[in-house]
Amino acid sequence: MKLKIYVSLSILMATLSFAQEKKAEKPKFNQELATSLGADQYGMKAYTIVMLTTGSTKIEDKAKMGEVMKGHMANIGKLADEGKIVVAGPFLEKNKENYRGMFIFNTKSKEEAEQWVKTDPAVQAGVFSYEIFPWYGSAALPLYLKHHGEISKENP
Repeated sequence: MKLKIYVSLSILMATLSFAQEKKAEKPKFNQELATSLGADQYGMKAYTIVMLTTGSTKIEDKAKMGEVMKGHMANIGKLADEGKIVVAGPFLEKNKENYRGMFIFNTKSKEEAEQWVKTDPAVQAGVFSYEIFPWYGSAALPLYLKHHGEISKENP
């Protein structure tokens, strides 16, 4: 009986060790994919981050604020569908900088990112203001968007 347990444990450990080795292997480089994503030799590229901050306008009317936020969310979806925005989301906690949310735009141009953020109804209404920063990240970042729809039951 002890021999059976020993053999079973040995096989299990060998299997886990092999699985770990397979997982650690580096994926094969895909030049076509790298080129299509605009990747440099490190698999990275330039983006622009826009940090949404608390704006100067306070809208007390809940219905009006609801419409502004509905337009804000629709605009995010439109920009994502156009391939302009690759990440968007709110911050979950208040912070001393008054950052409310963040966009990562698929451009290295701060001017282009500013044009895109100005299409946001909440920015237009003054509910949000913004700060713009150049950023360097994985060129594969936009690929997650195609899977987001598969994991979300509802849109906010």
